[in-house]
This record gives sequence, structure tokens and C-alpha cells, in this order.
Amino acid sequence: MRPHAQEPIRRRRRTGRALGTALIAALLAVLPGASGAVADTGGTADAARATLRYTEGGVPHIVARNFTDLGYGYGYAVAKDNICVLADNFLSVGAERSRYHGPDGEPNTTVTSASDNLTSDLHFQRINDSGVVERLAAQPAPKGPRQEMRDIVAGYAEGYNRYLAETGRDHLTDPACRGAAWVKPITTTDVYRLFYGLMNWTGQGTLADGIVGAKPAPGAAPAPADARTADRLKAGLDRTLRADGKGSNGIAIGSDGADGSHSVLLGNPHFPWRGVGLFWQVQLTVPGKLDVSGAGLLGTPFVQKGHNDRIAWTHSLATPRTFGLYEVHLAPGDPTSYLVDGVKEKMTPRTVRVKVKQPDGSVTEVARTLYETRYGPMINRAMGVDLPWTAGTGHALRDANATNLRGLNTWFGFATADSTADIKESLDSTQGAPWINTMATDRAGNAFYADIQVVPHVTDEQAKRCGTALGKELFPRTGLPVLDGSKSSCAWGSDPDSVEPGLFSPKRLPSLTRKDYVLNSNDSPWLANLHAPLTGYPRIVGDVGTPRSLRTRESLATVEETLKGKGFTKESMQRMLFTDRSRMAVLAAADTAGMCAAFPNGKAPSGNGPVDVRQACRALADWDHTFSLKSRGSLLFERFALKLDKVPGGIWNVPFDPADPVGTPKSLKTASPDVQRAFGDAAGELHAAGIPLDAELGDYQYILRGKDRIPLHGAREALGVLNLITPVWDPKGGNVGVRTGSSYIQVVSFTDDPCPNASTLVTTSQSADPTSPHHADQTKLYSSGKWLPGRFCEKDILASPDLKVVELS
Repeated sequence: MRPHAQEPIRRRRRTGRALGTALIAALLAVLPGASGAVADTGGTADAARATLRYTEGGVPHIVARNFTDLGYGYGYAVAKDNICVLADNFLSVGAERSRYHGPDGEPNTTVTSASDNLTSDLHFQRINDSGVVERLAAQPAPKGPRQEMRDIVAGYAEGYNRYLAETGRDHLTDPACRGAAWVKPITTTDVYRLFYGLMNWTGQGTLADGIVGAKPAPGAAPAPADARTADRLKAGLDRTLRADGKGSNGIAIGSDGADGSHSVLLGNPHFPWRGVGLFWQVQLTVPGKLDVSGAGLLGTPFVQKGHNDRIAWTHSLATPRTFGLYEVHLAPGDPTSYLVDGVKEKMTPRTVRVKVKQPDGSVTEVARTLYETRYGPMINRAMGVDLPWTAGTGHALRDANATNLRGLNTWFGFATADSTADIKESLDSTQGAPWINTMATDRAGNAFYADIQVVPHVTDEQAKRCGTALGKELFPRTGLPVLDGSKSSCAWGSDPDSVEPGLFSPKRLPSLTRKDYVLNSNDSPWLANLHAPLTGYPRIVGDVGTPRSLRTRESLATVEETLKGKGFTKESMQRMLFTDRSRMAVLAAADTAGMCAAFPNGKAPSGNGPVDVRQACRALADWDHTFSLKSRGSLLFERFALKLDKVPGGIWNVPFDPADPVGTPKSLKTASPDVQRAFGDAAGELHAAGIPLDAELGDYQYILRGKDRIPLHGAREALGVLNLITPVWDPKGGNVGVRTGSSYIQVVSFTDDPCPNASTLVTTSQSADPTSPHHADQTKLYSSGKWLPGRFCEKDILASPDLKVVELS
């Protein structure tokens, strides 16, 4: 091997040694001999368009001469692992679910919250008929994709189609779609549509039912919007945008907090364990131009969380509202016209048509007329709350991500960045981050946080001046603007340096660079660092001086504890995540054990009478406050914590204190009859399920992969465990299956070695195909607390004991 083969390829580019076709051919030529791997047929080294080198866990490292061929290799490889999931994703954004699965089936809930297939199809057909995706894709950068991303997308579609053509629909190995008519070739437009759908997930996608269901009701009387409507909308926002544990943890440690390295990054996103929410890991290399490793959501053509040899980054779901509502005042006698500054404007009717499979197998057409305003589509429901379209008023939706394909450029900028300053430059210049915070580290020892994303330009002053009765109740509490649509002065503002009209300038959004740490666990930017609170940003971005989530408190407490010692190594960061410590348990387990011990005759009150809890008392007294596989008492404590969420009047004796945001609120109200009853009900629930109160967690929290029963550590949002999973509770068997949770996990550190030091896991494994050897292998590693080595440099890739080379011509 050449002496410089251990250097990262991007590193060599910076020294001015361009790598071209000859080097790629030489690299491909030496790989099989260097590793003893067997190269699949598909072309010679000289003719190969893309070379896929697979290492442990089925992770491909794709090398190509140009970006089109890189996308070609990517599309082929991901289709081979996940053709059925991908085809289902493309079916959704193509508005054809009802055609193949009927109108009442379950939609793909990771791209829309639609209640059924028909609603999903009407929603996406409205978007497709508008031509917005095609218009955006045709624009020059930064509003449209940069040329490298256009090439990758074109190659991605070609590679996907090659796999499907050479395998044949009837010979697919995954039984979920073998022979299915809905598995079809794709176009670049399909790829862009899926990406666009993800960008709109927290806006139009979340409100699909309200858009599709909106129709004029000229005889309906106005319905007053009061504080109760605001209460229901707030609850709906919390439920929908944080549902089932969607979120993430990101911790960036700079040089002052790192032990033996320049920086350490933890990326721990929590995403659905099925559908488009699945991550797929890959390394993408065009020598001299790009070398990035990480993971992207299935169907997206690029890495969204990852690292190169200079920087590492991750994201977390952010608090800014990415949409707003307008109350439109309807013209008298005309429910499809509205007034702006006293001038009548006609809504634009759009008749949307989709194909629908009938019970007898025939296919008919269903048509629905939807209505558009200058602000966006009319809507009659949001977050499960009715917003009636009456004879006098209605509501229209404006989605700040409705013109966002820019995220493709944002992530390409990350992948080619040299520093956290470059990460910020990419955020600033593209404004393509859709609904996410960014945490990043670099070799210079910087830890960077930013909530620079797509944010509607609604100032606090404008929300106060233009807010409707509902808006005045809702905006201070949630940041969601509901503005008066009858006044042009209430249109969203704009900053001269914004990429897109209607968005806040990046200069007005919070960011922070430190040498110790920054972090986020889905709360507002306020406490990205405990010693440097962020304030002064618009309310729509998030709140300040309010209680933090249990996960945020656990993140801050753990980081602060560690920095009082030597600081973080990569290995200690890995151990910290899989310790599975519960902040709720730290705060309340001792109080709970004491309450349990004090129950007369060892029996707790419950809704069904006294329950014997003596077994639980002993387990809780000895519990180490973790949700590890062997922990006893944790499952009971989980059921208890879930019931505490419903206790009226709060559960803490000591209220929140902004001066002690990590320590408060605290001290469980164990004297409260409601708290005591919640404990008894939790114990009764386990008794009814036949689960011992002191059961080991791993015996009753697991997932099935074929015949394999894989125990899982971690816990739900209510427990404040960083390694979050949202299990499916079975009243007869415990926590069976997972809705969402830790997904693509990476820990990356930078030392003086030119190669990044990384460990990774795709908790769901690389393939949804049950016949694949990579259907459950990483899930089993996750269960046992083990990781994959992050093989970035040539020496590391070639050293993989599982190395396999596939050449695509």
C-alpha cells in the first residue's frame, strides 16, 4: 500500500494533490488483493462507474469519479437493502396509495399525519398538481439544487432503477413487496418530491387532514375562538410535533471539555423505526471533491448527519414553528372570496383527482375541490382541533418550508466543510435547515450550536398587533402565530439578507460557539450551554426561562458532572449514552421507594382497590435509576411515570426556579392521594399483565426480528433517558416493539491523527428485508451495548474483516 494511503482523501486534496480517474482505477485494482475480498461482477475496475466497499454491519463506502456516478452507486445500494420501504415512500409522494391499497388503509405517517390513504393522496396530489417541486428543482442555487446535488439525484434515480430492472419485481427478496405492482421505476422528480415532503413535515405534512377537509360552509355560524381552543391547540402541538418520541440529543464537546482529543460529538436522533423515518448509513466519496460519512433518511439522496475528516455534525428537532395561520374575513354572501384591505379576492379552486381501489378490485376516480388563498391553502382543522370555515371567517395556512429544496445545498455544504465556521456559512447562505437545530465540532476544538433554520418572519410586535383573539392566546404560549388576514400589513415580514422572502435573517437567529460544550435535547435554544444562556431571539423561535424537559436536564447534568472531572473521551461519551440513566428516577425514585415502604400492610391504593406492592418496594429501594436490560423495578417506574403525567395540579413540591433549571422542579408529592393512586394503578397494570413488579427490563421490553426476540434498553420521553425509545405497550405482555427511538447514533472525536475516530450504530439495522444478513445485526449490537467502528480512512476500510467489493458499470 502507498505510504499516504492512511490519509483521508479530502486531506490529500487540501495538500494540492488532485486525485483523478487514474487513482480511482488504481485504488479499485488493489482493493480485492489488499483485503482478500471477492469483487462481484458488474464491470472491470477501469469501467466501473461506482465501487461499493461493504464493511461490518453492511455499511457501504461508495467511490465514484463524478457526482452522477456517486448517486448511481448510492441509489443502487440503498435499493438493494430497502426496495420495499423506498417504493412505499415514493408511492406516498406520488399520491397513489389509494390506487393500490384502498382509501382507508394506513398512510405513511412519517411524511404526513393524514388519517388515511385517501387523505394522504389528495394532499400530495394537490402539491404535485401545483408543480412547485418541479419549479424549485429548476431554479439555480441557492433556491434550487446546486449542480452537484442535481447530478447525485439523477444518478440516484438511475441506480435505483438499475437494481429494480436487473432483479425484477417478481424476484425481489423482500416478501413485503415481491411481485407488487406498486414497485415501479422512479424519476428525479420522485426523489425531489420525497425530499420536499420531508422538508414540509412540520407544516403542510402535519396538517394534511385540515387542508383536504376544508370546504366552504356558507350557512355555518361563526364559532368563537377562546382560551379553550388555544389550550387544545397547544396540547395538539405538543402531541403532534413531539409525538412518540420524535426528537434527538446532540452534544458537542470542545477542546476544553475533551480528554485527549480536540473535540467529541454525540449525535443521537430519535426517529421512527419504519418507513421514511429509517436511517441508512453510507460513506460517499468523489476523490478531490467530496468525502463524507454518515446517514440519511431513506429515499433522500445524501447524508444528513455525519462527518468528514475535519468536522462532525448532528441535528435535533427544534422549537420554532415553521408555519402560521391567517384568519381570513370572507366576503358577504361569498364564502370562497375574502377581503384584504377592503378589497375582495377570489380563492383559487383546485380540483384534485386521485385513483382509488374499490373493494371489488376495480379502480375509480375520486375528485375533491380544495381552495388556495394568497397565504396558502384553506384549512379547517389543526392538531386535532376544529377551525370551522363559516359564513364570516376561515383560516388559511402559510408554510415557511413550502419553497424549500434548499436543504440539499445545506447538507452538501456541511459535507464539504472544514470548520464549524463553514457549517454556519452553509446554514446562513442556504437557509435550508427545515425544522432542526445543528450541533457541530471541528479539529480546532470548537463546539457549535445553531438554531438557524427556516423560521417565519413574525416578530413579537407583529404577533401582538396582528394577532386574532386566538392568536393572542396562542402565540405567547406556543410561538404559533394566528394573524389577521384582512390586513396586508399583517403579512409576514422579510429581511434583506434572507434567501427567501418571509423568513427571518440568520443574523436574527441564535447560535453559539464554545470551547467547553453546547447541546440540545429538543428544548428551545435558551440553555445550549448552562453558563452562556441564549436570549433575545423572537418568541416564534422558542421560550426563555421556562422549565426544561427531563432529557435536557439529564443532558446538562451529565455534561456538567463529566466536565468537573477529566472531560469526555469518545469512549466515555458512548458509555454515558448507554448507561440509560433516568432523570425522572434521579428526581423521584427515592421518594417513590419511601412512599411504597410507608403503605399500610404493603398495599397501595388504586382505582381497583388496594394492590400488594411489597415486591416493588424492595426493587425500587435497590434500583440504580437506569433502564438497562438487567434493571429491576424500572418497568414499574415507567408505568408510574406515565400515569403521573395525568395527575392534576402537578406532582412536585418544589416548583421550577429559573436560577436552578437543572435541579427544579423536584421533590415528588408522595402525600398526594392522586400520586399514591397512580403508583397503585401502575402496579395493578403489571399484575394484570402477569409481569412481576421486580422484573428485569430486558425480559419485557423487546422487539421481534423474525424468530429473534431482541431485548432493548432505554426508555420513553417521560423518563428523561437520553437513549430514548418509545415502545409499544401490550397490556398482556409488556413493551413489545418500538415506534420511535434512537436511530443513527454516532460518536466522533478528532485527535492529531488525520483520521477521525468514530463509532456508529444504525439501531434498526441497514436493511428492512428480513432475508438480508443486515436486517437485525446492528439491532443486536444495540441491544448488547456494542458499536461499529467508524471506518473512514483507507487503512480502516481495508482492515474490515467483512470487506466485500461490488463494482457497478
